[in-house]
Amino acid sequence: PASPAAEAYRRRRVNLSAERELPLHTLLVVAADSDGDKDSVAANLAVTYARVGKQVILADCDLRRPRVHQLFGRDRSVGTSNILVANCTLDEAIQQTDIPNVDMIASGPVPPNPSELLGSKHMMEMLVELRGRYERIIIDSPPISAVTDAVILSKIVDGVVLVIRAHQTNREVIRYAITQLRNVSAHIFGAVLNGVDMGRDSYYYYQYYYYYYGQDGERKKKTRSRRSLRSRRYYGKDAEK
Repeated sequence: PASPAAEAYRRRRVNLSAERELPLHTLLVVAADSDGDKDSVAANLAVTYARVGKQVILADCDLRRPRVHQLFGRDRSVGTSNILVANCTLDEAIQQTDIPNVDMIASGPVPPNPSELLGSKHMMEMLVELRGRYERIIIDSPPISAVTDAVILSKIVDGVVLVIRAHQTNREVIRYAITQLRNVSAHIFGAVLNGVDMGRDSYYYYQYYYYYYGQDGERKKKTRSRRSLRSRRYYGKDAEK
């Protein structure tokens, strides 16, 4: 909870909630391409909302390469695809996680027609029922550059967060993803630049965070050389103080 990564997700939560005329109840997390690691972003956003007391559900709607169940150590044999073909109820598909206030729906078996299922009336009905139970609904979907699933889902949620992998996602792929979303009038709330190697800047960010939020509750005024702090950040004794 005191790590720079956790603080970054808290900032995302605040940014998504502030200065927004549109409501935020259902949020679609989608990668521009397959390198985005969007399922981890979706899971961490769910946890971050839960930490402030929101009742959150994370629904795995990536019916092609599902992974959310692995992140939480759960089974995916019953989930979204079962609901959408009407062979199980929502209650039968919802699973609790080990994190308070966070429930999840796994993908279920991989179907032969994911796009058709996600665009069906059963998907709308599932979201309507979830809205009555949870304060935040976070949906994980396939990358937008590969298939139409994310575009279909973007039309029935309050907003979209686009996940971009630093130094890997091609700019043309990003432009294509944004164009696809805008073509259906999706509300793009913003983007997460993931997998950034901060390099030199990470030293300054860590030093700032350590200075103001030392675990012993005191402000740290002792300075160290850049190399010393970086080398002992994770492995040295100072990392535990």
